[in-house]
Amino acid sequence: MSRIAKAPITVAKGIDVKIDGRHVTVKGGKGSLELDLHPSVSIKLQDGVIDVTPANDSAWAMAGTTRALLANMVTGVSAGFEKKLQLVGVGYRAQGKGKVLSLSLGFSHPIDYAVPDGISIDTPSQTEIVVSGSDKQRVGQVAAEIRAFRPPEPYKGKGVRYVDERIIRKEAKKK
Repeated sequence: MSRIAKAPITVAKGIDVKIDGRHVTVKGGKGSLELDLHPSVSIKLQDGVIDVTPANDSAWAMAGTTRALLANMVTGVSAGFEKKLQLVGVGYRAQGKGKVLSLSLGFSHPIDYAVPDGISIDTPSQTEIVVSGSDKQRVGQVAAEIRAFRPPEPYKGKGVRYVDERIIRKEAKKK
């Protein structure tokens, strides 16, 4: 039985939650997000608190998932989410040009990554990338796609990595 589903979600002031049958819309200062509910889960909004309940005892897992998705939506439209990436390697550079991120990652050509709608990419320095937005899943997906261009390798640690990521280094081949 999911214990997460039992925790209520507190909706802060300035966030508008609309429930239209099986469709939920959350609007706030950082944007608007939508979710279609699973048929085995129902939600109630009263006095600024959202409660998630399963239709039967076998749907507690889906209720926990729905509660986590709704909590992420409320957090996303109020505070937003961000992932920080770091470029490690000689000559590795990142530069934001409007809705395009230009990466030099040691290939013979630069990589131009088109930034999707709802996501903003900032480059505070040439070796740092900050991906931010209101949808947690999309922010993580964009960060993973950028990292996939050159994942960190285990011998020298060169590549695109998350700021908090720890790379386990391998020892070089011995004679």
